Amino acid sequence: MDDSRPIFQQIAEKIENDILELRLLEEGQVPSTNQFASLYQINPATAAKGINLLVDEGILYKKRGIGMFVAEGARGKLMKKRREQFFDQYVMALMQEAKKLGITVDEVADMIRKGAEK
Repeated sequence: MDDSRPIFQQIAEKIENDILELRLLEEGQVPSTNQFASLYQINPATAAKGINLLVDEGILYKKRGIGMFVAEGARGKLMKKRREQFFDQYVMALMQEAKKLGITVDEVADMIRKGAEK
């Protein structure tokens, strides 16, 4: 955990990353709020707030009396969400800077290809 963002958001992002990297599988059980609280030395309510963000997005669901689970299709939803964020945060910023510097779209594409080869 770092101080740059609220802890509950970092908990939600950790779970998202675990799903995207297949450490948590669809229909697999997610650690409990108490386990997150113990692991990160935080209040269980803070961990629950992060988990509830993902419940609200349909990424996780509750099985009464058993715990939290990854919803079917969660990984696809997260991939779509993260791709949209990637576009907004990186591609748009890249193109705005390129425009300031007079770099064309083709030149940016060439630079990206060159970077991918390294």
